[in-house]
Amino acid sequence: MITCTFAGHREVFVSCTQKIENALETLIENEDTLYCYVGGMGEFDGFSAAAVRNLKRKYPNKEIRLTLVLPYMQQKLNEYKEYYETSFDDILIPAELAEIHYKRAIPARNRWLVDNSDYLIVMVWRDFGGAYTTLRYAQKQPMAATARWQTRSAKRAGT
Repeated sequence: MITCTFAGHREVFVSCTQKIENALETLIENEDTLYCYVGGMGEFDGFSAAAVRNLKRKYPNKEIRLTLVLPYMQQKLNEYKEYYETSFDDILIPAELAEIHYKRAIPARNRWLVDNSDYLIVMVWRDFGGAYTTLRYAQKQPMAATARWQTRSAKRAGT
């Protein structure tokens, strides 16, 4: 079993679903089970979730799961319950985040994602923000030295 998570800036200027899907295919090539954690906070997370859903359709005999990991309870889960139930296999709010102030919950959730994943697929083109901080955190983890973290980068369209 392999676990994977994603990190990217909230705004993405090009579609990257195919690149993410290609990266995921290399991970599942010799595995039957892939668990993917997505944060659901921006465009990159949307592209990542779409790539996982595409992979699930492409490899129906492999166990591929898509879990939405939220930093705290959000009203949108109740308002759009049907969407979330059909779009994700699971929705998780880690217990470790329960006592954290909501302004610190997103970075804490991002660290949880890294700590509970084997691979990180990331698109970062600037050296600040949550995605960059998550990438830097992942690079400092013990397994980062053994190329456990897979990174992707892209530049802003037109630059």
